[in-house]
Amino acid sequence: MFLEIDQLSKSFGGLQALDRVSFEVQMGAIQALIGPNGAGKTTCFNLISGVLPPSAGSIRLMGQEISGLPPHQIARLGLARTFQNIQLFGGMTVLENVLVGQHIHLHGGLVATLCNLPDIRRQEQRAKTFVRELLDFVGLADKETWSADSLAYGEQRRLEIARALALQPRLLLLDEPAAGMNPRETEDLMALIAAIQERDITVLLIEHDMNLVMNISKRIVVFDQGRVIAQGPPRAIRQNPQVIEAYLGKEEDEDDV
Repeated sequence: MFLEIDQLSKSFGGLQALDRVSFEVQMGAIQALIGPNGAGKTTCFNLISGVLPPSAGSIRLMGQEISGLPPHQIARLGLARTFQNIQLFGGMTVLENVLVGQHIHLHGGLVATLCNLPDIRRQEQRAKTFVRELLDFVGLADKETWSADSLAYGEQRRLEIARALALQPRLLLLDEPAAGMNPRETEDLMALIAAIQERDITVLLIEHDMNLVMNISKRIVVFDQGRVIAQGPPRAIRQNPQVIEAYLGKEEDEDDV
């Protein structure tokens, strides 16, 4: 299995944020985590990406145990993520923001960098070529010289995704990528996520937009109060009485799903 979460737990003092959570993600899939606010979804992402250490349990990526590793080591193993609150370098250009994501693939010592040796220049040129391809992929090719904070909200979301893709991940974690987007931006995001999957990148996302979740996810894991209460394909989740009661609600189930 590509990603295996086994009996994962996290406590903050007396608060049990995650309680023996287990699920799997198949290679090449688009999979979603859903549930009420405070259910533990983002905590789970923070444990997978190394932002927080787990209190107990196991996280295996492509068969390798990664629980407790620092974020930079996990990134080198092929994992990248975005955050619920957009985290860009506002004073830097669009191109520079995405170049930051290429840093783990650039190799050269301090002396070589300071002397601007030919190999360093070649690496930088390759990085810029790759980043410009990513900007074209996310629809920002014509704005590479713009400052990141001058972009529209939906464009900032796409820029953050481009920066994560610059890490050249095998697994991409998206934390509420559609939050704050209008319907047209959400449709464009759905197309972008599908295109990311076509690049042989596995996608695990947290999202509250049920139309997006049900239309692009192969499998859904439902959290409530730090536990997994259901998991399965969209049709099964949509009809699960426990999920309807805990999260979807009858009105939302009928109108939005």
